[in-house]
Amino acid sequence: MINVIGLGYIGLPTALMMATHGLEVVGTDYNEDLVATLNDGKTTFKEDGLDDLFDAALKAGIKFTTEYQVCDTYVISVPTPYDKIDKKIDPCYVVSATNTVLDAAPTGATLIIESTVSPGTIDRFVRPILSERNRGDVRLVHAPERIIPGDMVKELLHNNRTIGADDPEVGESVAELYANFCQGEISVTDIRTAEMTKVVENTFRAINIAFSNELAKICRVGGMDVSEVIRISNKHPRVNILQPGPGVGGHCIPVDPWFLVGDYPETANFIRMALQTNASMPEYVLERAFEVMKKEGIDNPEKVGIYGLTYKEDVDDVRESPTLQMLESMDIHLCGSSMRVYDPWVERDEVANQVHSVDEFLEGLEMIIVMVGHSQLKDDLSAFEDRILLDPRNVCGDGENIYKL
Repeated sequence: MINVIGLGYIGLPTALMMATHGLEVVGTDYNEDLVATLNDGKTTFKEDGLDDLFDAALKAGIKFTTEYQVCDTYVISVPTPYDKIDKKIDPCYVVSATNTVLDAAPTGATLIIESTVSPGTIDRFVRPILSERNRGDVRLVHAPERIIPGDMVKELLHNNRTIGADDPEVGESVAELYANFCQGEISVTDIRTAEMTKVVENTFRAINIAFSNELAKICRVGGMDVSEVIRISNKHPRVNILQPGPGVGGHCIPVDPWFLVGDYPETANFIRMALQTNASMPEYVLERAFEVMKKEGIDNPEKVGIYGLTYKEDVDDVRESPTLQMLESMDIHLCGSSMRVYDPWVERDEVANQVHSVDEFLEGLEMIIVMVGHSQLKDDLSAFEDRILLDPRNVCGDGENIYKL
């Protein structure tokens, strides 16, 4: 049996995927309401293909509980936040889950940590727990997750995976476990290398995004169209510049690279600057919005709406959302807090002035800030075309009433 600990955006799809590929799985989470929802036959967030996978897992016999199980394999998939002051990882959830696993784990159990951690975290925080509790029999493994909201089911099946273990034989046995569903290449290495590779992957992406965001600012000052600059530059066979945007959200790219800054503050200078550039974008969009409002003669923020609350298109995930960051900036500057907010994917009330229908959102608006390029917008842009559009995502095309970054 496999006990998956943590049934959030990563743990739940992982547990479901394992269950639908012939493995006996019990999912555990301390959140009683979440577990009750799953036991009522309902998923807890929106994701393409998740409901079908959930139904198949139920038929395969998956179970959900708040109790840790006595079994031979545990998969810890809990959040790993960071301290926003010193930028170091906060391993409290991993530490808590590890301690509770050891209360239940039989001799020789395998403990797989999927949570993204900074290099050396397992040595500093997990291994000492095993030592203090005389559990040298537990086989410790790090198998960092590699999926993204919006395409989780496909990526669980097809993405390459990394398995870090002290003993190569243990690593190979866990690789065989993941090979039950993973069709990508599975690399076996040591634990610290596995920790580092996952953080490096997200740091690489963060730096690429920061370059495009800084390029957008340079082109604005220089009077150039950044989209045209990137389009032509990318014709070079060895150039692949990403598109700039209103900020970086989610629980990976804006978070994981800070682990390196926190652990290596004297060395990770380039990474720190890239993250600061990305973090500056929501306020930059706000400044740009007020520029456009002044040019268009819009003096009332109530006539301006914000489209999109999630951190990316066609998901309901608002973690580290650029829109939330921009709204926080508005509060700091005491400006624009009356702007209406709408997101077709977010049914719960997340912010003030949030509405839940496109008609209610559009009523009386003269300008819209497009923070997320949901399919709803791209498939029916005509409903928005008679307003001034500030389009930091570059999803609305070109037009006299469309402003870019």
